[in-house]
Amino acid sequence: MAPPSGQFRPWRYLASFVGIVAVLYSLVFLTGSGDPTPKLGIDLQGGTRVTLTARTPDGADPTREQLDQARRIIEERVNGIGVSGAEVVQDGSNLIITVPGEDGEQARTLGQTAKLYIREVAGQSVPAQPFPAQPVPTDPSVVPPAPPGTPAEPSAEPLPEPLPEPQEPAPVAPQQLEPTPPPSSEPAPSTSAPAPVGEAPDAPADPEVAAEIQQARQTRQSTDPAVQQQALLALDCTAPDPLRGNADPNLPLVTCHQDGTTKYVLAPALLSGEEITNAAALIPQNRTSYVVDVDFTRQGGRTWGEFTSANVGQQAAFVLDGEVVTAPQVQGPILGGSTEITGDFTQAAAQNLADVLKYGSLPLSFESSEYETVSATLGLASLRAGLIAGAVGLAVVFVYCLFYYRLLGLLTILSLVLSGVVIYAVLVLLGRWIGFTLDLAGVAGFIVAIGITADSFVVFFERLKDEIREGRTFRSAVPRGWERARRTILSADAVSFLAAAVLYVLAVGQVKGFAFTLGMSTVLDLVVVFLVTHPLVSMASHSKFLSRPGLSGLGGVQRMATGARPAAGPIARGA
Repeated sequence: MAPPSGQFRPWRYLASFVGIVAVLYSLVFLTGSGDPTPKLGIDLQGGTRVTLTARTPDGADPTREQLDQARRIIEERVNGIGVSGAEVVQDGSNLIITVPGEDGEQARTLGQTAKLYIREVAGQSVPAQPFPAQPVPTDPSVVPPAPPGTPAEPSAEPLPEPLPEPQEPAPVAPQQLEPTPPPSSEPAPSTSAPAPVGEAPDAPADPEVAAEIQQARQTRQSTDPAVQQQALLALDCTAPDPLRGNADPNLPLVTCHQDGTTKYVLAPALLSGEEITNAAALIPQNRTSYVVDVDFTRQGGRTWGEFTSANVGQQAAFVLDGEVVTAPQVQGPILGGSTEITGDFTQAAAQNLADVLKYGSLPLSFESSEYETVSATLGLASLRAGLIAGAVGLAVVFVYCLFYYRLLGLLTILSLVLSGVVIYAVLVLLGRWIGFTLDLAGVAGFIVAIGITADSFVVFFERLKDEIREGRTFRSAVPRGWERARRTILSADAVSFLAAAVLYVLAVGQVKGFAFTLGMSTVLDLVVVFLVTHPLVSMASHSKFLSRPGLSGLGGVQRMATGARPAAGPIARGA
C-alpha cells in the first residue's frame, strides 16, 4: 500500500545525497588529471607571493580594462620564467602573483611596466623551424664559418619563405587589404638614424641572469649583419627568452613572433607604445571583416607618416616585451596620425590585438607592496598544524555530542564526516575549475564552520526535546520538531552566509580565502542537514531499538514530561 500523500520518505533524501557524492567523486577521478588532492596555497606547500599595487600617473584609480590587460601581460611573464602552477589574480587595484615551489625569486621583477615598440622589419623573416645549433660570436669582428648551404653574406640569396601567421594572414595598413608580396632578402636601408625612443631596462640583481641577458644582447642585438644572421639561425622560439622585457629599444633585435611560428631581424625602435593614444577593433561601413584602428599622438603620427612614406612595401613590427605581436605591411603613405590594420581577423583576435596596442605600454606603474617567501618545510609544518587544529576541534565536538546526545550524537558525528567528504571533493574540483587554492586562512574557515554545522544539529535536537517535554513521543516529535527547527536553521545559515559574502567582497588577500571557505561550508551544511541528518533522525524514531529512551539520550526529558503530568482519578477537595 502506498504511503499517504505528503508522508516523509527518508530514503529518497539519502539516495539524493549518495547521488551527489557519486557525481562529485566521478568528476574528481574521471576529469582533469585525476589527481584527488586539493590545490594548496604557498603558505601550505611553500613558494613566493608578490602583491603589486597599481598606480596611474595622475593618481586616479586604474580602469578594469587596464588591470585586466596588465594581468594578462604579467601572466605571460610568469609563465615565461618556466615554472608550473603560477597564477596572477586581480584583487581590487592589486595584482597578486603566486609562484609555488622554490622557483619564485624572479617574481619580484615581473611587475615592471610592459613596453611596446614599433620596429621596422630589417630583413626577411624565416619560419621558426629547428636549425642546427651554431656558435654565435660575441665579438663582431669574429664570424664563424657558415654551415653547408648557408650564404656567407646575409644578402647573397634569399632565406626560406616566411610562414603565414595564424588568424592574421595578411595584416596590412592602411585601408586596402592586399596580398603581401614576398619580402626582400636584403634589409631596406633606413633613411635616417632613428632617435632614441627609450632606455634599456636595468640589469637584474641576479648575476647569472644579468650575464645571460648581456650575452643575448651581444648576439641578438648586434649591429653586425653577419652576427644577426647567425643569431637568427640559432634562435629557438620554444626556449625561454632572456631578452623578454630586457631588450634595448635603440639596438636591432633578432626575435620571434609571439605564436612561435616566425623569426625576424628588426631595426631599432622608431616609436614606443606611449605614442599610441587609442586602438579599437571594429567593422567599417561597407566591410564585412574586423579591422584594428590605431591612433597616434601628434608627434607619433608625424614619425609614423615619415616612416610609411619612405618605406612603402616594407613591414613594421609591433613588438611587446621583445616579441612580435603583429607585422603588417605598409601599402602606402599613412598621414594624419591614424592607421588601420586589416586582415582575416575574428572578433576575439581583433579585440586582443587592439588591447595589446592600446595597453601594451601600460599607463600604470606597479610597486611591490608585499613580498612573501615561504619555504617548503615551513609550508609543511603549517599544513600539519592546520590539520591538527581541525582534528582537535572535531574531537571536542564528537566527545560533547556523544556525552550529551548519545545516539543523536552518533548521527551528528556521521553527518560531520559526510560533510567533510563533500567538502573535500568540492575543494579538488574548485582547484581545477577556478584555480582555488587552500591556504591557512581557508583551513581556519573550515574549522569555524565545524561549529556552525554542529550548531544546526543542536537546534534540531533541542527542538525535539521541547516537543517531548510537551508529552509527545520520539516518533511524533521528529516531524513537528523539524518543522520548527528548519526555519531557525535556515535563518542562522543565511546570516552566516551573508556575513561571509560581505567579508569576501570587502576583504583583500588571504582573508578572502577564509570568507570563501566559510560561505561554502555554510551552504554545504544545509545540504547535509536536509539530506542526511533529518532523514537519519526520522529513521531512528521509527526503530523500536534505536528509539529506546536510554539509547536515544532523550530518556531524561521523557521522564520529566511524565512526572509533570497530573495524576489520574478523583480529586479530594476540602470542606
